[in-house]
Amino acid sequence: MTFDGNDLEKAKTRKALLALANEDDGAVGKTLKKIRYETELSLLQSEFVNLQKHIARHKMRVVILFEGRDAAGKGGAIKRFKEHLNPRSSRVVALSKPTAVEKGQWYFRRYIKMLPNPGEIVFFDRSWYNRAVVEPVMGFCTKEQYARFIAQVPEFEHLLYEDNLKIIKFWFSISKSEQHKRFEARLNNPLKEWKFSPVDKKGQELWDDYTHYKEEMFSKTHSNFSPWTIVKANNKKKARLESMRYVLSQFDYEGKGASDIALLPDPNIIMRYHRSVIQIDT
Repeated sequence: MTFDGNDLEKAKTRKALLALANEDDGAVGKTLKKIRYETELSLLQSEFVNLQKHIARHKMRVVILFEGRDAAGKGGAIKRFKEHLNPRSSRVVALSKPTAVEKGQWYFRRYIKMLPNPGEIVFFDRSWYNRAVVEPVMGFCTKEQYARFIAQVPEFEHLLYEDNLKIIKFWFSISKSEQHKRFEARLNNPLKEWKFSPVDKKGQELWDDYTHYKEEMFSKTHSNFSPWTIVKANNKKKARLESMRYVLSQFDYEGKGASDIALLPDPNIIMRYHRSVIQIDT
């Protein structure tokens, strides 16, 4: 059973909602979960509006990186983060492959141009960390280029930290079976088929190679000033809500907690990387 907006507006109480669902033997539990998710999402988004005002007022610069395997839910999470923000002081960066000119420049240059101005939040849908995992796995960079990047990235991020740029680095972690299921769903949906590419298919075949380079990336680029935060993302909705909570928990801003929703993330979903942490995409 599917409820439309008019149905849900009529059901002001839990009892009324149950009665509505029982009229058509609907999946009550599923419907209640959906309503709970939409309610929490709306409240967290209202908190984000307050956070954005604080960032703009205090001329802060904030970068949120979304990394993870293909189909991990990065784009869907970014969409919910940004949905109600002022577009004048927030934007999404999703760069295509470098041009011939960019290939001859310092690797970080094209990303530096995309960093936030004072008072701005920038969401990176993949980032300079392409060179840490995707490029070496797929043969898009040389061993020398990879080694240079791994050596330079902690220094690069430390310079940004010293310049008072706040970086939050997310890794959305999904299992191999969940990735395969999401690929199949994309191929069977004409609205999402464009998201699937030959590189995605290779991702399943080269799963272990991705795991190796992912672990190398964590061990060499996780630091106190620029840590990695892992998001267990087999459940897309939980991943979105908890990653939003995590970002909100990192700031003190005017009006924080006005929505009366919990702003501390679930430690079973959100965790800071360390070498013994249990991940689901190994």
